[in-house]
Amino acid sequence: MRHGVFLACAVALALNIACPVARATTQDEAVLKQQLQRLADRLERVEKRNAALEAQLKAYVERPTSKDGGLERRIQALEGYNKRLEDALDTENISEREPELATRLKAVEYNTLDIKKQAKVIDSIEGFAAGASFTSVGQRASGVDTKGTTLNYRADITVTTPTVKTGDIESKLFGHFRVGQGRGIAPNLTSFVGPNASSFQLGTAIPPENSAVLLAQAYYRAEIPLPFGGFKPHSREKLTVNFGKMDPFAFFDQNAAANDETRQFLASPFVHNALLDNPMAANIGADGFGFSPGARVAYRNERSKNEPWGLSFGVFGAGRSTNFSEGFRSPFQIAQAETTRRFGGLTGNYRAFLWRNGQAPTFLRDPSDLNANLLRPHRGGGVNFDQRVDDYVTLFGRLGWASGDGLPFDRVLALGAEIGGSYWSRGADALGVAFGVNRSSEEFRNRSARVVDAAGRPVFGFAAHGAEQVAEIYYRFRVHQNFEISPDFQLIRDPAGNSAARPLKLVGIRIQLNQ
Repeated sequence: MRHGVFLACAVALALNIACPVARATTQDEAVLKQQLQRLADRLERVEKRNAALEAQLKAYVERPTSKDGGLERRIQALEGYNKRLEDALDTENISEREPELATRLKAVEYNTLDIKKQAKVIDSIEGFAAGASFTSVGQRASGVDTKGTTLNYRADITVTTPTVKTGDIESKLFGHFRVGQGRGIAPNLTSFVGPNASSFQLGTAIPPENSAVLLAQAYYRAEIPLPFGGFKPHSREKLTVNFGKMDPFAFFDQNAAANDETRQFLASPFVHNALLDNPMAANIGADGFGFSPGARVAYRNERSKNEPWGLSFGVFGAGRSTNFSEGFRSPFQIAQAETTRRFGGLTGNYRAFLWRNGQAPTFLRDPSDLNANLLRPHRGGGVNFDQRVDDYVTLFGRLGWASGDGLPFDRVLALGAEIGGSYWSRGADALGVAFGVNRSSEEFRNRSARVVDAAGRPVFGFAAHGAEQVAEIYYRFRVHQNFEISPDFQLIRDPAGNSAARPLKLVGIRIQLNQ
């Protein structure tokens, strides 16, 4: 039939070209016939190839079996594989006999679950803040028998919980753990000055070769925007409430240049007001480690962003209440006013405070007798400032006065400066220089020679006169962002008002690690 169609096409083609062919030569007719023949041969080969392919396809579809099991066997094998895959996915365990696809799917599922668990853990700790530091100091004194060089270390770990919002009120918890060994060089000296404010030892019940962790601070903090119930984004006033076990110096008598014994000055008069924190009669009222239960309320006004101001008031335990041996009785109370001012574009902070301690320790007892409980009411006040006078220079000063029975000294003055290392191309370094005076009280001058311990031995053994002078210089060298080394030198003249004593020279080095 296909040959007939081809002949019909050939006849039509011949008719269409009848007139030209009639005028063509015999040679043209021969060429045309050859072309038609080649076309016919090619068409025949195509038809044979198509017929062969149709036969192969028919045989493949209709054959019942073959060497590879045929199409039906393949379908059965595929159904069996699907059944094994379903059974494998029904169990959580991974087996070597199960299909590879099931193993891969389970692996992906387990990885997804792990990622979800990690995300839940991250969500649970998001907002927590933690810090850790390690401080070690070695000091040696000349001019007194100090039994060689003293060493001590202190480690601090702090944790702050995420902020919890209750309406406009934001609150969080703060925890502080401390551990240390070594009392430093202070027990070997008779001085109003504590030459190593970083020393820390957990009491006499724990041998010096051992250390234990102390929960130093644990308190609650809430910030309340004012006016209460107003539109918080527009609020420029706030009220802060703290209560729990705290370090009172974290909230009062702060100073930008002289406040941190782990990085700045080591001598106690340049860390805090000497009347509040000294080895002989610390009026701050805290326990032997510097912490106390209490509460604080603070108001801050930032209507002028460049010159904010604030008022704060705190009540802390005193006497036996500092270690929770009894309830609050005659507590330590302190009120502070503070403001920030700018002079020539340089920021300064100024503070003034009044305090009273109903159970303050005195020099009338043997300082080494920890069981003595001779306490008296003391009261006093102070001012405190830190002021930048250049891009990298901050001046600071403290002035304090006090009154009451058993005060070893009643007037204090401290002045100094911290100079940044940018002047000598060491921007992270700092140089600190300070000078202080602690004037002995009239009562101490009259009675120091007569104070004796339980065995009748003199506690001080000299008649105090005038004032004690102390000077300190340190250089803080930044090794890298988590490691600092600070050589330190101190000079104490007329220690504890003893004009007959040789000047004390203390050389030390401090190592500080932060994370």
